[in-house]
Amino acid sequence: MAKNDELVFGIHAVNELIKRSPERFIELFLLKGRDDERLMPMINLSRKYGIPAQMVSRKVLDDKSNGEQHQGVVARVQQGKTFTEADLDDIIAGAEKKGTPPFLLILDGVTDPHNLGACLRNADAAGVQAIIVPKDNAARLTGTVRKVAVGAAETVPLVQVTNLARSMKHLQQMGVWIIGTAGETDTCLYDVKLSGPMALVMGAEGKGMRRLTRENCDQLVKLPMAGSVSSLNVSVATGICLFEIVRQRLN
Repeated sequence: MAKNDELVFGIHAVNELIKRSPERFIELFLLKGRDDERLMPMINLSRKYGIPAQMVSRKVLDDKSNGEQHQGVVARVQQGKTFTEADLDDIIAGAEKKGTPPFLLILDGVTDPHNLGACLRNADAAGVQAIIVPKDNAARLTGTVRKVAVGAAETVPLVQVTNLARSMKHLQQMGVWIIGTAGETDTCLYDVKLSGPMALVMGAEGKGMRRLTRENCDQLVKLPMAGSVSSLNVSVATGICLFEIVRQRLN
C-alpha cells in the first residue's frame, strides 16, 4: 500500500465516504457471494462513480483489516485532509457566519481508537463543529476509528494541535468558554450554565486531564455518580456532557 493511502472498512464508514469523497477511492474490496440489501446501495454508488471493485474471499478482507470487523467491505483510499491549529479560526468563523455559537470538543490523552470513534459519533449527533486532540499521545484517524464512528469521521473535523494548552488559550481569546470535566471538583454539570461559545474538555480514562489542560479550563464540572463505580467510559461521559449542553442551548 502506498504511503499516502489508507484502508477504510465497515459498511457505514465506506458508504459515507463514497457519498462525500468518491474521488479519494482507489479500489473497493467486497465479500464474494454477498449481495444483500445492505451492500447493494454501496455497489450501485461505486458503479456510479466508476470506483473499481473486486469480489474477494473473507480471508483477504480479514488480512486487509487486520482482523477487525469489516462487515464484508474494505476500501483503499487516498488519505484525507489533516486539520491543524490554522484551521481552527476558519472552523469558528464558519460557525459564527451561520449564526451558531462555536461548539467544540477537546480530548486530552484519549488513545483508544474505539473511544475516539464513539466520541466522533457523539460529536456529530450533538452538532459539535470540531474535535481537538494533541498530536502526541492521542488516537489517530484509522480504519477502526472510522468504522466505530459510522460516518461521523467524514463530517466532524479532527484537529491535531502541537500544544493543547496554547490552543486552549487561543480559543479563550476568541471568546470560547472552556469547561473541563474532573472528578475532584464539587461543581455538578447540571448546576452550570452551558450556553454560548463553548469547548468541552474530556480527559483520558483513569488519568483524566493533564495538569496544564486542567489549569487552562475556565471551569471544572463533574457528573453525579450514585453507584459504586468511580467513573464512566470516556465516550459515554462525553455523550452525557455534550447533550446537556445541547439541552441548555435548546431552552
